[in-house]
Amino acid sequence: MELLHNLGLGFQVALSVHNLLYCFGGVLLGTLIGVLPGIGPVATISMLLPITFQLEPVSALIMLAGIYYGAQYGGSTSAILVNLPGEASSVVTCLDGYAMARKGRAGHALAVAAIGSFVAGCVATLALAAFAPPLAELAFKFGAAEYFSLMVLGLVAAVVLAQGNLMKAVAMIVFGILLGLVGMDTVTGDQRFTFDRPELSDGIGFVVVAMGLFGFAEIIVNLERGGSREVLSQKIGRLLPDRADMKRAWGAIARGTGIGSLLGVLPGGGATLGSFASYMLEKRIAREPHRFGQGAIEGVAGPESANNSGAQTSFIPMLTLGIPPNAVMALMVGAMTIHGIQPGPQVMSRQPELFWGMIASMWIGNLFLVVLNLPLIGIWVKLLSAPYRLLYPAILLFCAVGVYSLQSSVYDVLLASGFGLLGYVFIRLGCEPAPFLLGFVLGPMLEDNFRRALTISKGDLSVFVTRPLSATLLGLALLLLLAVVAPTVRRVREQAFRET
Repeated sequence: MELLHNLGLGFQVALSVHNLLYCFGGVLLGTLIGVLPGIGPVATISMLLPITFQLEPVSALIMLAGIYYGAQYGGSTSAILVNLPGEASSVVTCLDGYAMARKGRAGHALAVAAIGSFVAGCVATLALAAFAPPLAELAFKFGAAEYFSLMVLGLVAAVVLAQGNLMKAVAMIVFGILLGLVGMDTVTGDQRFTFDRPELSDGIGFVVVAMGLFGFAEIIVNLERGGSREVLSQKIGRLLPDRADMKRAWGAIARGTGIGSLLGVLPGGGATLGSFASYMLEKRIAREPHRFGQGAIEGVAGPESANNSGAQTSFIPMLTLGIPPNAVMALMVGAMTIHGIQPGPQVMSRQPELFWGMIASMWIGNLFLVVLNLPLIGIWVKLLSAPYRLLYPAILLFCAVGVYSLQSSVYDVLLASGFGLLGYVFIRLGCEPAPFLLGFVLGPMLEDNFRRALTISKGDLSVFVTRPLSATLLGLALLLLLAVVAPTVRRVREQAFRET
């Protein structure tokens, strides 16, 4: 009954006229940037963070959340029609989605992707509503030592699940933590790593870092790639799949939803890991595995369901524990901090309208998406034909204006440009920027809880292992590290990410 009461409160907030408009605008923009390869939700949310200063917190979060899960919908369109994933989580969809399109079944692939995404999004939102309250109750038992250990576990999991070289992922997280410590020490008041620059006395702005790494850097990389896109020229055809296709698709949708919901809460992997795992499962259990890669409808239905359910369950650790499992959730933490909201279990008790309003808006947003996506396919096809050289000047200008508007500071724009070059170097070296951003967000929180725990224990380091919950979390982190160092696990991990 309490859950129904809370959802009633949430729908009352989400169904207000202005929140409906922000939800609609968020999912529409999310679909657009999901369709256009090379932009993505991280860069878009980074660009829009300055605008959210003027919005009510719940409206801002509803819009930003809509952009995230809307991009998962849109990413399948470019994967099916152009063989270019608009989102990293849509990489696997290219394998069978584009093959279906070349056989004249693009409409079937797009419809199944939309239906699977809608079903998965609704189920995952229900899971979020059901499991978030008990997790928040558990989080109230956390002290400084437990929060420190939880953040260590989150960062270790981000390393384990990051793509590419393990040592590079560790280096990126450590580098992010160090940059997060720039500015004034909150305890002593001393300046740290500022090089006597007064602009850095309050630390490096979160928006500046995010805009540089995921806005400017993505522009440079996409300009370097160049090339032309071969958009499917033939007619989309009938949208509704026949009975045989839906019979094959429903099982894949159900399995993909379950896998994505479970993996979405893990740091680092989220929607991408879920879509890959779903594809591998469908291929393994299929009676005719040779159909995969040749236009198997399960190869579209499963991964698309998994990436949408994973995107929405990734809100669980962010909302209940204040721990972002991926780069987008790190941006959401930044948006909440901008509005003076400390992410964590207290959000549910102190601001229930915000918490439940955002959850209810996800059901509404999923309904908007399934209604929007299929009728607008013709427009998305025309947009995919637009050359990137016509898009990037507007994106670059928007990024620069957004950074400048934070503090009316040219120094911030120059700093963001520097992070853009740094992000480009990261990409060229094969280093993922996402672990860097997680380290940057969690670094100050990690230090703060470490120092608080030592202050309470009068400098006794054993507090982290004598408290049962803290010791359990550190033990899990150690087990993860030992497992990933094992040669067999390393080989499987590297092969998995190569195939992704």
